[in-house]
Amino acid sequence: MSEAGILRVLYVFPNGDKYDGECCTTSNGMVMRTGFGTQISSSGTTYTGEWNNDKMNGSGMLSHPSGAVYKGQFRDNMYHGRGTYYFPDGTKYSGTFHNNRLEGEGEFTDSEGLVWTGNFYRNAAPGLKLKFNM
Repeated sequence: MSEAGILRVLYVFPNGDKYDGECCTTSNGMVMRTGFGTQISSSGTTYTGEWNNDKMNGSGMLSHPSGAVYKGQFRDNMYHGRGTYYFPDGTKYSGTFHNNRLEGEGEFTDSEGLVWTGNFYRNAAPGLKLKFNM
């Protein structure tokens, strides 16, 4: 154990998930993911980034087997804060997330490479504007 109480582990969960990274031991003896690490689920979903209180908290990247990728801020295992979500079809959203939802100012790049800016709220984005690059 290091002076700060952080351990480096490689752990395989009973369901086949794997965690390679930092953790700490709580006062009651529980081991919790804390610091930086990578978790690969048995289904192929991979998270690499910061952990706190045994949850994805801070900056990280979550990759899904479908090809979808999220890079940005997490809070309690959810997309929360600034980030970019790359959809499997090549489109992407960059902006603000709130509890796994697109919410606030952002940019959506469509399949033709056109960038739409505005405010997003869950499934709606009224009044988007096309951004011109000149």
